[in-house]
Amino acid sequence: MFLKNALRAAVALSLTAAGSAHAETITIATVNNGDMIRMQGYTNDFTAKTGHEVEWVTLEENVLRQRVTTDISTKGGQFDIMTIGMYETPIWGANGWLVPLNDLSAEYDVDDILPAMRGGLSHDGTLYAAPFYGESSMIMYRTDLMEKAGLEMPAAPTWEFIREAAAAMDDPESDTNGVCLRGKAGWGEGGAFITVTANSFGARWFDEDWRAQFDQPEWKAALTFFVNLMNDYGPQGYATNGFNENLSLFQQGKCGMWIDATVAASFVTNPDDSTVADKVGFALAPDNGLGKRSNWLWAWALAIPAGTQKEAAAKQFIEWATSKGYIELVAANEGWANVPPGARTSLYENPEYQAVPFAQMTLDSINAADPNNPTVKPVPYVGIQFVAIPEFAGIATEVSQEFSAVYAGQQTVEEALAKAQALTTDAMEAAGY
Repeated sequence: MFLKNALRAAVALSLTAAGSAHAETITIATVNNGDMIRMQGYTNDFTAKTGHEVEWVTLEENVLRQRVTTDISTKGGQFDIMTIGMYETPIWGANGWLVPLNDLSAEYDVDDILPAMRGGLSHDGTLYAAPFYGESSMIMYRTDLMEKAGLEMPAAPTWEFIREAAAAMDDPESDTNGVCLRGKAGWGEGGAFITVTANSFGARWFDEDWRAQFDQPEWKAALTFFVNLMNDYGPQGYATNGFNENLSLFQQGKCGMWIDATVAASFVTNPDDSTVADKVGFALAPDNGLGKRSNWLWAWALAIPAGTQKEAAAKQFIEWATSKGYIELVAANEGWANVPPGARTSLYENPEYQAVPFAQMTLDSINAADPNNPTVKPVPYVGIQFVAIPEFAGIATEVSQEFSAVYAGQQTVEEALAKAQALTTDAMEAAGY
């Protein structure tokens, strides 16, 4: 054991770009999504290169958000690296809660990060988190069921077409739901999905004076459409289904369509995991003819909380995990379809990746998302599926709980919207808006 540790220390001395004099053990909090689980399987490569060991804390999305927010706001110091996204990063960076990533190596090539991802993970031009993968959202659908229904999926469909196709593909006798969508409470789970849906119906969270807008007809139209669509053609219990639950349903062949994160494409087309891997098509997220599609923009990214005692080792891990080299490592072992998508320009310029069936649609979806102009009517905020203010996470979590209660049949659309209007108004007034 002594010899093994000594060798690791020697490797660290010779290979670490940050000049760490000894091997560290860093603790990383991450989400239980497939790409992060895959990353954990390659940790030995990082350890071999640097000598540093890694301890993982892997959590369900809503729990992860709660844990890392509590830890960083209270300076708890539990983690050396946190998996966060485009909502938290600029706010926490502005607060001085994150270590700036302004000294990454030339070999890392920061300029290769897709502009949409780099911009969303920066504050005042300084990068505070590096994207492990980037995503928008798009439609994944069963080509065989679409053909059987006598329909053809447009490249850029409307919500009206989605309802028509869901009705045609829905087959309770074979346990096939016409459409699977998120209903799970949580601002980044079902809350994210209903927000982008509402954007396409002309709704918005706030008007230009920061007044809540849930009492407006656009929100009622969006929520009513969603509830009717899911009650008619969605899975039972959809009120508790988030990304991972719907992924499992789709892989089992129980969904005609699924509208969700573009990152899911590699999982639904992987024959090792998906029973319908060779029967999946892709299209842009639907719109309502108003000029806004119901797709979001997000990156799951790695950031270093200020105050960590292991900053050098943490930066080395971030460089390793979000590098061109890591992408090549996964490609060599598992094929180009399974590399982390949506983060680097060079990936989409690579002919081998361009051959992946969902690569172009993912890039098109990312490019179609505009966080600076997310809604039909003007708004004072940045963000598509979120509002980039510190108060949003708490407010939107409560709103999403009210909406999930509608999906579960516990209250009406009108009751939920009235509660959402009241609680949002109260919270914003208390915050001084």
